Amino acid sequence: MERRAFIAAVGASLLRAPLAVRAQPVAKVWRIGLLGTVPLAEPGAARLWGGLFEGLEQLGYVEGKNIIIEGRYSEGRSERLPGLAAELVRLKVDVIVAAAYTAAAAKVATSTIPIVMPNDPDPAGRGLVASLAKPGGNVTGLTTLTPDLVGKGLQLLKEVVPGVSRVAVLSNPGDPIHPRSLREAAVAARALNVRLQILKAQAPTEVAGALSAATKESVDALLVLGDPMFFGERERITGLAAKSRLPLIAHQSEFAEAGGLLSYGINQRNNFRRAATYVDKILKGAKPADLPVEQPTKFELVINLKTAKGLGLTIPQSLLLRADQVIE
Repeated sequence: MERRAFIAAVGASLLRAPLAVRAQPVAKVWRIGLLGTVPLAEPGAARLWGGLFEGLEQLGYVEGKNIIIEGRYSEGRSERLPGLAAELVRLKVDVIVAAAYTAAAAKVATSTIPIVMPNDPDPAGRGLVASLAKPGGNVTGLTTLTPDLVGKGLQLLKEVVPGVSRVAVLSNPGDPIHPRSLREAAVAARALNVRLQILKAQAPTEVAGALSAATKESVDALLVLGDPMFFGERERITGLAAKSRLPLIAHQSEFAEAGGLLSYGINQRNNFRRAATYVDKILKGAKPADLPVEQPTKFELVINLKTAKGLGLTIPQSLLLRADQVIE
């Protein structure tokens, strides 16, 4: 009897097993939208977005397993951003990671899907959040505070080129942050007894003409304001500056790596990596309105010593000691 009872019990359990398997919940696969200006095929963009992918992987998110990535990039054409943001909304992504200035287009497209900014320069000033401490809507993430770095950039140029008296500033009239950046530059220039020559380029085709104007004005150095289009054109910008023998400083280290003299700003790849923690919290139930926008606490100085030698400049030892990276 015991043997028959055992066999009956095993048989019953086997009959129940498929039902139990079917009853197990299917693991959630999250859909993450990426909205950017430069496509991933561009090495600099791939490096930045790679920080996000690395951060997500460290938190246990694997593409094709528990996340699906939907990337949309404007390729430098800002007029495409509203349509691309709307496309991500139609795909019903669970969260949008909006790089550079794209968060504004994402916010217009949706007031419900959470939006994470890896590197917006002034989210409070642009009305993306109510305040950095209390975003209050569906947007949060990290800020770069780029306009606040303009004065420091001019100061660094003055240290490297003590005799500098006229500095060209490459700006984009279509960039929403540049009016404030130019005001900051004007204040710093007065304090440093430096005159500014404002160069305007709103499209890649205008970059060469703008820098040609700088050469005609006999400027001593070039400050490149942070801008997605300038980032995509950094090889050409640094090449033209080198041809005109202009010491160049920018906010992104990629400019120094491309041949510019100096860069001073945040490590943007780290920002993208940090953005993954916001994505993780949101997917686990946190509301963007309750997640304070993170401000940078460290700025990196990168010096291209090879470029300095080519320009006949001697970098002060005190500045070399302060540098986070020296490119030989």
